[in-house]
Amino acid sequence: MSLPTEAASNPRSPAREMTMVEALREALREEMRRDQRVILLGEDIGIQGGFGGAFTVTLGLSEEFGHRRVIDTPISEAAIAGVAAGAALGGLRPVADVQYGDFLFLAMDQLANNAAKLRYMSGGKLTVPMVFRAPVGATTRGSQHGQSLEAFFMHVPGLKVACPSNPYDGKGLLKTAIRDDNPVMFFEHKLLYGSKGARKEQSGLQITAVVPKEEYLIPFGQAKVLRSGCDVTLVANLLMVHRSMEAAKVLEKGGIDAEVIDVRTLVPFDWEAVFQSVRKTGRLIIVEEDNLTGGWGAEVAARVAESCIGYLDGPILRVAAPDTPVPFAPVMENFYVPSVERIVAAAQDLVA
Repeated sequence: MSLPTEAASNPRSPAREMTMVEALREALREEMRRDQRVILLGEDIGIQGGFGGAFTVTLGLSEEFGHRRVIDTPISEAAIAGVAAGAALGGLRPVADVQYGDFLFLAMDQLANNAAKLRYMSGGKLTVPMVFRAPVGATTRGSQHGQSLEAFFMHVPGLKVACPSNPYDGKGLLKTAIRDDNPVMFFEHKLLYGSKGARKEQSGLQITAVVPKEEYLIPFGQAKVLRSGCDVTLVANLLMVHRSMEAAKVLEKGGIDAEVIDVRTLVPFDWEAVFQSVRKTGRLIIVEEDNLTGGWGAEVAARVAESCIGYLDGPILRVAAPDTPVPFAPVMENFYVPSVERIVAAAQDLVA
């Protein structure tokens, strides 16, 4: 499965089909070659001949750049975040990661109270150019290894939040994140890494995209309309982008023309792209894997209600997970995570 990208529309651009893992790895390699200040921190990322972290993203980088720049850490997320913030304050550009996004809670003081606030507290004299990569999403690993945490960090002033849905965006957004002088939370869905390789995921999608060999960056705060439509707007991120696109195909067969927007970054957020779409379609559904209450979709619903209430032909709907921990049993996880069928049903009810 592949999604349309800007590169696909430029036949002169030398490009390859790449998976998310391959694209992220290439982004890290290019930025490390470009800038000696870029270093990597994490558990099991620098083992000689190892597997390149929990999901192989850093595979081979320790052999190329050495252990002074690809640094194995103790099993302490607080230490990883603290060292990353300190290294950033000292002039480096660290890219840190945790093996599962759920473990970010162990590093909240360093991320939310230090990295996020120091530039503001210093009146701009200090910068914290660090990236924190975190795999998210339910993958039959249960309540402590399958959460979607984007909304927690969207709520912390001073942090930027990226959430790519495909390899083209993954590479371009990660390169942009590394060059940013602010701390960036970079969320990657485990089912989008790919269904092949040493750490393939059950139910993983073999998502590929055309990725240029030439240099490119994707600016933060620019959503992408993946499919134009006139009846209902579907706004989604990460895995839910793909389910929304599948839902749009089903809806089209029933005479409902859905517009699908991939937000790409939550902070900064491209509000105008969503507002323009809602003014056209008159209907909005936000699709997110996080649980319903307090999710990022609630903020989108509130902003649209403030700015576009006169254009709406029906209530704003959210398709999200229930307000329970992520279940372990596969049948319950399938019920928990928003499905194509739930998106279709919500759109049909709204347009009816």
